[in-house]
Amino acid sequence: MAEPWTVAGDGVRLTVRLTPRGGRDAIDGIETLADGRPVLKLRVRVAPSDGEANAAVLALLARELDLPRSTAGLVAGAPARLKTVALTGEPQALAARLRTRLAAC
Repeated sequence: MAEPWTVAGDGVRLTVRLTPRGGRDAIDGIETLADGRPVLKLRVRVAPSDGEANAAVLALLARELDLPRSTAGLVAGAPARLKTVALTGEPQALAARLRTRLAAC
């Protein structure tokens, strides 16, 4: 299966499909959209109001990947379910963390 991230010069760009009000904060694995793009499925407890769901996504990724919260930022898709998240750091190390974490899904 294809990976839902691309390596960038300063880290990785991760494509995420978010389910707000999902009952829990969790990574649900990788899914392929109808157009063939792979996305990382995430769910958060909070509603998508006042940016709370976006903040919860960034906090969830930082926590699950054992990264400082400041290394995760939203690049695109603030009002949408499909988002692009930038994780800054050494790209190959970040990709390895993602692979390791997603192996458990």
